Amino acid sequence: MDISEQTFLILSALADQPRHGYAVVTEVDEMTDGRIRLRAGTLYGALDRLVTQGLIAPDHDEVEKGRLRRFYKLTDAGADAIRAESQRMATAVRLAEERLNKRAARNAPRLGTIG
Repeated sequence: MDISEQTFLILSALADQPRHGYAVVTEVDEMTDGRIRLRAGTLYGALDRLVTQGLIAPDHDEVEKGRLRRFYKLTDAGADAIRAESQRMATAVRLAEERLNKRAARNAPRLGTIG
């Protein structure tokens, strides 16, 4: 299953503990050094989709500062999706590095040749 970068980050944000929506937004922001900022509409649509797909599940609800917050947790299927995507990305990185190394070797100055 190929997953988008946003989905990968949302799942990763839930990998270590259950979180409510705003905490997921904050965690993704921290994980990406602010490069990815999830908007509420995007996040809650994604959370609903991930619940339907069985990759996350509601964990519990808490009242925090007078607001009801639903916490979500990663399921075993969600953990499997993170692992599979991590392996796919690692393979892509390895292949890119191999090609860059070949390019560097091809473009390196040749020593000992007299022109």
